[in-house]
Amino acid sequence: MTDILCMGELLAEIMAEDIGQSFTEPGVFLGPYPSGAPAIFADQAAKIGASVAFIGCAGNDGFGELILNRLRSDGVDVSGISRSDELPTGTAFVTYQKDGNREFIFNISNSAAALINEDSVDPALASNCRYFHVMGSSLGNAGSIAAVKRALALVKQSGGKVSFDPNIRPEIMVSPVIQEATQLILEACDILLPSEIDLHYFCGDVPESDAVETLLNKYSMDMVVVKNAAEGCVYYDRTRSIKMPSFKVTEVDPTGAGDCFGGTLIACLAQEIEIERALKLANAAGALAVTQRGPMEGNSTVNELDHFILSVEKKHEC
Repeated sequence: MTDILCMGELLAEIMAEDIGQSFTEPGVFLGPYPSGAPAIFADQAAKIGASVAFIGCAGNDGFGELILNRLRSDGVDVSGISRSDELPTGTAFVTYQKDGNREFIFNISNSAAALINEDSVDPALASNCRYFHVMGSSLGNAGSIAAVKRALALVKQSGGKVSFDPNIRPEIMVSPVIQEATQLILEACDILLPSEIDLHYFCGDVPESDAVETLLNKYSMDMVVVKNAAEGCVYYDRTRSIKMPSFKVTEVDPTGAGDCFGGTLIACLAQEIEIERALKLANAAGALAVTQRGPMEGNSTVNELDHFILSVEKKHEC
C-alpha cells in the first residue's frame, strides 16, 4: 500500500534572474525547474521517506522529462502520469518584485495539465493509499475536479484518509463548480492545512482559534494545521492546540514553501511520527525550501532537516 497519493498539475517553471525584472522587456530568465504545487508536495514527501504515487499528465517533451526525472529520482511512483503528444507540459513564468510580491504567467489550461479527467485515475492507486492529498490549485477545470471526485470516492471507500490544502484564490472561487468541489472536499477531508487567507474565506474575519473551532464543529476532520508562513504553524484537534515557531532564514525564492511544509507533515503522519516532531520538521522544511532558487531545489531529507534544526538550536545556545 502506498503512503500518499497526489494528483494535479505538473509544470516547468522559468524565473527572472533579477528582482524587479519585468515581463514587458527582454531580460535573463533561469530554468526550467520542475514545479507544480502537487509535484513539489509529492517530491518532498518522498524525500522524507514516505512511499508516494502521482496522477497527472505532462507533455511528451523536454519539460515533461525534466519533471518526471526529478520525481523518479526522489522516489515518486510516476506510473500514474500520462504523456501527451498533442499538448505541451504546463509552464509558469515568474518575476519577483522589490516589495516581495510575485507576478506569474501560467500556461495550464492549454497544456497537458488540463487533460486530467476521471479516466486518469488508476483505481489500483486510489484504492491502495493511506492518504490522498488534494490541493486547491488542482481544481481549475471540470476534468480535474471530476478526477479528484473519483479518486476521493475510491480512497474513502477503501478506508484511506484525505488531506486538503485549500490554497484559496478568490478570483476563481466565483465559480459555482469550484465552490461545490471545495465544499465536497471539506466534508471528506481528515486533515485540513489552511493558510490565514483560507480561514478568512471559510469563516470570515474572526480570530484564528474561533475559525478553527467552527471548522472542527461543522466538519468531521480530525485536525487542522494552520500555516502562518514566517510565524510558523498551529496544530488544532478537538482537545488541544500546539503552536510551533518558525525558523528564521534568508529568503531567496518563496515558491514551494507551503508545499514542502505539507509534504513533510503528511509524510510524517503516514510514518506515524509523533505530532510535535512532525510539526517541527515541517516548519524546517518550509524554511529550507525558501533558501534555494527553484521550487524543488530546497526540498530536504529528514537527515538534512535534523542537521538544520540542530544548527539553529546551537546558535540559540550561544
